[in-house]
Amino acid sequence: MNPGNSWEFTDDRGHLTVARSHPTRVVAYIQAGATLWDHGLRPLGIFGSHHDGDTPDPAKAGELPLAELRSFGAGSALDLDALFAAEPDLVVAVSYGGGQVYGIDPEAAKHLEEQVPVVVLDVGKDRSLDGIRDRFTALARSLRTPLRPAEADLERAEARLRASAARPRAPRVLALSAAGPETAYLARPLTWPDLRAVSELGVALIEPEEGGGANWRTVEWAEAAALEPDIVLADVRANAAPREALRGNAHWLAIEERARIVPWNPEAPGSHRAHARFLHTVADAVDGVDAAGA
Repeated sequence: MNPGNSWEFTDDRGHLTVARSHPTRVVAYIQAGATLWDHGLRPLGIFGSHHDGDTPDPAKAGELPLAELRSFGAGSALDLDALFAAEPDLVVAVSYGGGQVYGIDPEAAKHLEEQVPVVVLDVGKDRSLDGIRDRFTALARSLRTPLRPAEADLERAEARLRASAARPRAPRVLALSAAGPETAYLARPLTWPDLRAVSELGVALIEPEEGGGANWRTVEWAEAAALEPDIVLADVRANAAPREALRGNAHWLAIEERARIVPWNPEAPGSHRAHARFLHTVADAVDGVDAAGA
């Protein structure tokens, strides 16, 4: 904090963001807004990414009261005029590396920073899950958060999952996003901070074959089924195909019959509370496989 009433914060690009007074009217990318909410801070409004439609994706929203918050659009449909008219004193965005503001067009991001102080936090593959939490916690504290992070809840969740994963015959876990009835995107665990954290706690995550993108391998459902997962972490964001759309595919049905299907949100809030909830969900699945003798 500067002398007087001004506010400053150095973001993950190394940019020093300065506001004339302590920010109270914060607009945030939906994932960031959900994280701030878990810290007890209510955003003025939110915006989404190119993957989102006309309405905010509930899967990304955490516990945000979406009906009570203004959405300024998503991706190319971000309404900058409406955002500026709302007079925010801070915008919180995320990046997946390289300092690029995620979710909106580069020109829009440039125009945004010319008008409003912007903080960008990195949630990409080069950041650990601990690191993501730490940075959002630092920002929340600088914004005078009224809540303490749920550190004890997270410690219990980590200990529980570590114990569950240490049992004999650890289940094989595959993380994926359904592209549609014919194809799936298989996640590369090392490129996702939450999957990497789960792996470090002892969960046996399946690594797809080489080839394809850096974060995903695009496959037909036959290849996914051949991996014979015991647990599937299935992307629940709005841009992923719902399970109902897959039931005409015999290979998906084979996966569904064999494996426990667990909801996975690659853009979950970066808070202790949200991460604890995810780890408990994975531990429930691991314990369930163990109890069934799979």
